[in-house]
Amino acid sequence: MTPAESELQLTSRGITGVPPGVLSTTRTNAVSDATPAGRESALPLVVLSPGFTNSRSVLTGLAEDLASHGYVVAGIDHTYESFATAFPDGRVTTCLARETRRSSEGFWEKLMAGRAADVSFVLNELTGAHPAWPGAALIDPSRIAMAGHSIGGAAAIAALLADSRIRAGIDMDGTIPTPIPDHGLSRPFLFLGKQSNYTPGSGGAVTTWERDWPRLTGWKRWLVVAGAIHASFTDLALLADQAGIDVGAGLPGARSLDITRAYVRAFFDQHLRSEPQALLDQPSPRYPEVTFCFPEAERLAGLLGAGGGSF
Repeated sequence: MTPAESELQLTSRGITGVPPGVLSTTRTNAVSDATPAGRESALPLVVLSPGFTNSRSVLTGLAEDLASHGYVVAGIDHTYESFATAFPDGRVTTCLARETRRSSEGFWEKLMAGRAADVSFVLNELTGAHPAWPGAALIDPSRIAMAGHSIGGAAAIAALLADSRIRAGIDMDGTIPTPIPDHGLSRPFLFLGKQSNYTPGSGGAVTTWERDWPRLTGWKRWLVVAGAIHASFTDLALLADQAGIDVGAGLPGARSLDITRAYVRAFFDQHLRSEPQALLDQPSPRYPEVTFCFPEAERLAGLLGAGGGSF
């Protein structure tokens, strides 16, 4: 982040006790203008969309991991939805959308549709006849997918429905305001959320996943992570640990990032590289925090009095 972005991100959340520009000095493993390594001439593209008020920067750890395994990754700042977005000319936009949220009917539905349009625009800019990025020739336009956190995860569904170029999607801990249409969505999809809110049958936010689960008619998985909180699927839990800020997570930030990276990358390896991933087929002793959920089986078990629908 730039110093201005860092200060606005922290002050808007009421975070004190750390230098306001600290997020602009965070050391990452990314290098500006690096030349891609490897021999592949056409690489799969993954689009990442952050949660409401968050910057694309909070998904840096995930983006770096995917890039290091041969993916082109495009992180999107949805202008006026982040606490701060700095442009190359020095302008900084703020989260004007937050000011209209309470007074705007259908706010979240409009937000999803707007983000889907943002994603299509970015794909046009990266894969069109006159691409905006010098390295765009590396992208294989037939292998594009999307993952998002919170409303960014919900927007992944909207983007898949709106743009046939996106082959697969992931919702990380995001409630879905708009139902999937009755005709369903046949492309691969992964739900990845915190156990406390997204375990089938627990009510609350999880009901939107239960509503849409039968409408996901292609390959699908529903995974929940014990000890995770909403921020666990971003860099924020790790940064909070490093800064000594207690965010109430039962899972260390480094561990939650490791889990997120492993399952997100496995999903994209399977569906963009056609490399089957055992990690997605059954629980792994490497990640005992992760539970596979099967809502339909749970309902059937409840009818039969057997109880339980996940393992």
